[in-house]
Amino acid sequence: MQESKLKNYLLLHFIVFIWGFTAILGALISIEAIPLVWYRMLIAVVFICVYFLIKKKSFSIPRKAIFKFFITGAIIAVHWITFFKAIKVSNVSVALVTMSTGAFFTALIEPIFFKRKINPIEMLLGLLVIVGLYIIFNFESQYSLGIIYALISAFLSALFAVLNGIFIKKYEADSISLYQLLFGVVVVTLFLAFSGEFTTSFFQLKTTDWIYLTVLGSICTAYAFIASVKVMKYLTPYTVMLTINLEPIYAIILALIIFGEKEQMNVEFYYGAFIVLFVVLLNGLLKNSSKIKKKLQR
Repeated sequence: MQESKLKNYLLLHFIVFIWGFTAILGALISIEAIPLVWYRMLIAVVFICVYFLIKKKSFSIPRKAIFKFFITGAIIAVHWITFFKAIKVSNVSVALVTMSTGAFFTALIEPIFFKRKINPIEMLLGLLVIVGLYIIFNFESQYSLGIIYALISAFLSALFAVLNGIFIKKYEADSISLYQLLFGVVVVTLFLAFSGEFTTSFFQLKTTDWIYLTVLGSICTAYAFIASVKVMKYLTPYTVMLTINLEPIYAIILALIIFGEKEQMNVEFYYGAFIVLFVVLLNGLLKNSSKIKKKLQR
């Protein structure tokens, strides 16, 4: 049992490392954010369909789920577009640190959908995150557009996570993912078609871009999702959540190694980044301690 737990814990860290590498691939791929997301989602859909066929899983879903998955598919598509735009106009470090505000946005959105009171501690932690972002904004103003894109992406990510928290109670996780990605592709396809983007040059990519996109769509999207679902069967939600919070740290270290000077920031940036990441980890610790107290009180 302990060996299985350790194996899945190491697998979880590998998955989080892969998610951190997503930002690196976004910076390495030369095409713009919208076509990048279109290719990513399309490749992921193909790989997940292959997974369904191998596992002989049913593709059918209830009719009433179609609209829900269409809306959330559009949300995840715009989330990824703004995320990659943030990387393109700033860098990996700025985008990932700003994306950590997702926990604060979740604290605001969750009470609306789950009909609970806003937690004052979560609000206080949210204010500390804003302080960290203010420090970054103040000393890295040349990246302000990237920070704005990343904030939009973080909000959409939080909204997506909250909605999926509702859907997961009714539908299978792999079916949710498949149809959200599929409808995301449909939404982006319609946008590209109406804007006249589907030209010959759209499909003429560099060899390196094809390689990076295949890795992004297969390993970083399709595989990471399926593996993360498997891991959650063996590890506690707290362990999963706390480990996922290490994603920006993995990504920033990778970015410094791969991109060097481009990712080196003023010392004030790291002060602000430390505040944001510390608050995210503290939030996880506080939530875990409150859950333990509730269990002891029963």
